[in-house]
This record gives sequence, structure tokens and C-alpha cells, in this order.
Amino acid sequence: MPLDQQDVDTWKYDEAGKPIPEMDKEMSFVDHLEELRWHVMRALIAMAVCGIVLFLFNDWYFRYVLFGPLHEDFPSYRVFCAISDWLGTGDALCFSPPNVLVQATEFGEQFITAVKMAFVGGFVLSFPYVFYEIWSFIRPGLYPAEQAATRWVIAICSFLFFLGVAFGFFVVAPFGTNFLMGFEVGGAVNQPKMASVIGYMVMFTLPAALIFELPVLVHFLAKFGLVTAESMRQYRRHSVIGILILSALLTPPDVVTQILIALPLYTLYEISIFVAKRAQREYEAALE
Repeated sequence: MPLDQQDVDTWKYDEAGKPIPEMDKEMSFVDHLEELRWHVMRALIAMAVCGIVLFLFNDWYFRYVLFGPLHEDFPSYRVFCAISDWLGTGDALCFSPPNVLVQATEFGEQFITAVKMAFVGGFVLSFPYVFYEIWSFIRPGLYPAEQAATRWVIAICSFLFFLGVAFGFFVVAPFGTNFLMGFEVGGAVNQPKMASVIGYMVMFTLPAALIFELPVLVHFLAKFGLVTAESMRQYRRHSVIGILILSALLTPPDVVTQILIALPLYTLYEISIFVAKRAQREYEAALE
């Protein structure tokens, strides 16, 4: 019998005499791997397309994005100064980055770095679609109630991701750049390599993007009864220590940048308590 045909002798019939074909069998492990492969391939294609666009405009990409906080015309410096004037603190927040000469000391370093960062930037730009492909693979395994409860998960996760990237780029990066590049010991001159500067810019932004996904993580944990709002309130003091440790691991070794990461992370922790409280009600209602 051909593979695209079914054995009609095994069909059952309803009251009207219409045949009822057998239900499709569950996908095997190999079928799941094949399905996952196509989701991953589509996500990689989206990242590659966005990366190629960034590579074609690499002069703009490096000048205004990757090296943006190194220039005085970076918008955050004007915003910080305006905030300082509005608060009446004078020039407390008015600062500009030191004059930094970025060096490329290895053969082909600029080309290789441009290709790598085009791929990283492609991931950031295509994150909503990449997450959509991942979620499309996970979603069929959820119960209908769970699928309904996570209807807006792609939009929410994408919004929090870009919010974290913006916070790291416009807030953490200028402060971190000013502190690290302006710190001098023994009269040494800061002339960092391109790979070093790019590495720190990535550390300023991507960890913040992941940290901003905390409310979503707490929501899912609370939905399954693994986390409660009461337990999060009970261990609030312990969380402060954990937040400081996490900030130290995710950021360069300077106090200013660690505090800039720790403050929004603690704010997200407090927001997550309210998220957990709401999800906990839904979990308890499902048990009744």
C-alpha cells in the first residue's frame, strides 16, 4: 500500500455511515528532530539576512552602534546632562567619553570582527522571529489552557528583550565606557584593541536583555506552582545578595556598571512578585 494512502478496512463509521479515519500517530523522536531542524534553519536564515544587511552598512553600524558610546555626539550624554539640569544637580551627570583610539593589531581583524558582529547584530534584529520559531516548536506540546495563557508571550518577550538592549546600550554602556576608559594607573594611556572594545559593548547590552526577561521566567514558574509571591517576599533580602553576585558575573569588574545592572534587576524582581501573585491565582484556580 502506498505511504500516502490509508487502509480503509480499518476505518470506523459514525451514525450517518460516514467513515472516520484513524487519528494520526504521535510524532517519533526522529520526526521531532526533523521538525526542530527546520525551525532552526528558518531562524538562522533570518539571522543571516539581517546580518548581511548590517555587514553592507558596516560603516554606520560600527560608527553609531558598536562605537557609538565612544563619541561625544552619542545621545545619552545630552540626555544625562539635561536630567542633571532638571534635578538641579549642576554638572553631576554631564560627562563625555575620553578620547579613545581603537586599534586593530592583527591581520584581518577588522574583516573578521565585522563578520562576527554582523551575525550578533543579526540575532538582535531578528530576535522576534527567532523566538517565534522556537516557540512554534514548543507550543504544540502544551495543553490548550497553557497555550491560551501564553498567547502574547512572543510580543512580551520581544518587548522586554529590546527594552533590555536599549537599557544596556543607552545607560550602561556610556557609564561603563566613561569609567573604564577614563581610569588610569601609573600614567598608562588607554589604547584598547578592537576586540576588547567590541567585547565590552556586547557585555553591556546582551546580559541586560536576558535579565529583563525575568518577569516572564517567574510567570511560567508560578504557573506551575514552583514559585510563589510569598516565597519571593520572604527571600527578598537573599535576592539582593544574589542580584549583586549576578551583576558582578555579567558585567566588567567595575562598581558603577554593576550597580547600573543591579538596580533594574532588583526593580524587575519586585515587578516579578506581582507577576507571580497573579499567576499563582491562576494555578490555584486550575487545581480547584
